[in-house]
Amino acid sequence: MGAVSGQATTYNLPNYPGDLFRITPPDTPLLSAIGGLNGPWRTKSVEFEWQTVDRRSSSANNVALDSAATPTAAERSRSNVSNVVEIHQSAVDVSYTKQAATAQMGGINYGADDNPVIDEIDFQVQAELESMAVDIEKSFLSGTYQKPANNSTARQTRGLLTAITTNVVAAGGAVLTKTLVDNLLKTAYSNGARLPQGSTVIVVGAEKKLELSTIYSAATQNQPTMSRNIGGVAIDTLVTDFGTFGVMLNRYLADDTVLVADLSVCKPVFLEIPGKGLLFVEQVPFAGASSKYQLYGEIGLEYGPQTFHAKITGLDTDGVASSSSSSSSSSSSS
Repeated sequence: MGAVSGQATTYNLPNYPGDLFRITPPDTPLLSAIGGLNGPWRTKSVEFEWQTVDRRSSSANNVALDSAATPTAAERSRSNVSNVVEIHQSAVDVSYTKQAATAQMGGINYGADDNPVIDEIDFQVQAELESMAVDIEKSFLSGTYQKPANNSTARQTRGLLTAITTNVVAAGGAVLTKTLVDNLLKTAYSNGARLPQGSTVIVVGAEKKLELSTIYSAATQNQPTMSRNIGGVAIDTLVTDFGTFGVMLNRYLADDTVLVADLSVCKPVFLEIPGKGLLFVEQVPFAGASSKYQLYGEIGLEYGPQTFHAKITGLDTDGVASSSSSSSSSSSSS
């Protein structure tokens, strides 16, 4: 079992009877929560931008004298943030014989003809679309920004983890504790993050999900609940000192990282191809006795102000999460 490079034939892509189980997960929780592959946000350039504006410093007793002259005017300038769409392109190619010979079986043949894959092209296109969605999910999480000067280098969209430069806690190999989570949220709040409870999620991989559960299930800590749905994605919640936030389990996040993301400012942006759409499948010209289809889309991530998000990096990855370590962290933070 594995990839077939090039054209699919009855020799390199045999049929089997019986139930078909997909063993590679196609889930894309971040992409699904911010709009998926059918979002309405579009650009007419390979580069797109959004704006940020800050507020002047405020102070107590910032007052004026009675009958004072009009003060010097003060305005706020705006700043732009940009990203690029990256091209996702792949293809499937199925021979005529392979499309027709649905009852030709490989493996153990015992007279059954219940091949669950009757339309090989539809099956392969769907499988490739799922893989492309996972590619995009990974780009949105950790993609490295690349805006080339010419066509010798591909465009790459900037992912959330790459974008965050302000609210960063470097763990230095430490085990995840409540103190680290509190410090991350405190840092984000102090730097202006809004941390809206309805759209802020703590994104973790499998190992850190277990450690978070251990930390917050201790008798002296807040209890996790199962009561939130964001963009159709069901997620846990944690009650923290800074609000009740969702916990999004994401299998593509590195075990040494915890991400806090405000999903309300995140969205996928598409470059719509005239007459074709956002992410589309089209048959390419015949080159022989087969049907070949191209899958194509250009997509990038808009993530709002990077100060609205936060991350912990460099966490311990040995899978150790004990109630004793979380208890000691709690006492040290109180």
